[in-house]
Amino acid sequence: MSQSPNSTDKLTSSKSTESVTSNQMPKTDHGFDGISDKFARNIYGTTKGTLRHTLLCYHLQQLGILPERCSENSSAKTLRVLDAGCGLGQMSTEFAKAGFYVDAIDVSGESIKYAQQQALKDNIEINYRVGQLQDVSTNYDIIINHAVLEWLSEPFVAIDLLIERLQPNGYLSLSFFNKDALTFGNLLYGNFDYVKKGLKVKKKVRLNPQQPLSVQPVLAYLKEKSEVKLIHEAGIRCIHDYMRNIEHQTLHYTALVTAEKEYSTQPPYKWLGKYFHVVLQKL
Repeated sequence: MSQSPNSTDKLTSSKSTESVTSNQMPKTDHGFDGISDKFARNIYGTTKGTLRHTLLCYHLQQLGILPERCSENSSAKTLRVLDAGCGLGQMSTEFAKAGFYVDAIDVSGESIKYAQQQALKDNIEINYRVGQLQDVSTNYDIIINHAVLEWLSEPFVAIDLLIERLQPNGYLSLSFFNKDALTFGNLLYGNFDYVKKGLKVKKKVRLNPQQPLSVQPVLAYLKEKSEVKLIHEAGIRCIHDYMRNIEHQTLHYTALVTAEKEYSTQPPYKWLGKYFHVVLQKL
């Protein structure tokens, strides 16, 4: 008997689909207000959410974009960060603790409220607000856009707008749900009919991204952009989601993290990451 399609991590943004012009960030057809606590519990309270966050931070630290700790003399204090689609604010928190000035936007008012409450508990300052990227007029030194593109009807339009908001020499960190990994995982589970139907189901699961992206078309698009250069690519959770004994995800978590870090940038393993992570630098 085939298993149900794998559920994904999260997007804590709530958005609605509409047509867009070339300079607008498209909205999505999903609304997640009312389930922020569920996201916090079911995603970041599990190894898949914790591991994803850990690996993204690791790669940003390796690139020198996210310092491992705040320094009094850090240049971070003069740099502006935008977390576009910040959700519950986990990545915003990392940059704020490192000393950056952080603006964080999400269209989910409930998610923003949740993130604000957490910032108060952590005694850190983050400028959270409900909003959309097309409303942002400021350019930033670093832009974070994690687990957002797969919820958008026009993800490549969003990429263009994100790049426009970068300062010269600024960095854009993108991660998105990997359609190729989703396909492979469902083949392993024997969900052949689901794959044959193009990963489409009549009854959509609210937490499942409706437009996962294949990696190669995204990379090809980014490499054609003359105003940026691609400086990093990695698979996120190349091993975790394929472990036969899911108890090992917890029992061997430390060893798993080490292995994920080692293989995340190596082909062919990186192509199997449940999420794919790229970093661009504006020229």
